[in-house]
Amino acid sequence: MTEQLTTVERAFELARSGACSSVNDLRQRLRREGYDAVHLHLHGASINKQLVDLIHAAKG
Repeated sequence: MTEQLTTVERAFELARSGACSSVNDLRQRLRREGYDAVHLHLHGASINKQLVDLIHAAKG
């Protein structure tokens, strides 16, 4: 049985993958994938900075 990743785990996975161009793009993708309360999980300044840094690093 495969367990679904948490919202935060999936957010970091997407950020590292280069599949999203911004944190807003990442949030929208999570919602499309069926994750609930995305705004609550990705609300803080610290997590946003981490995601931005990962997105930029994935772009090269």
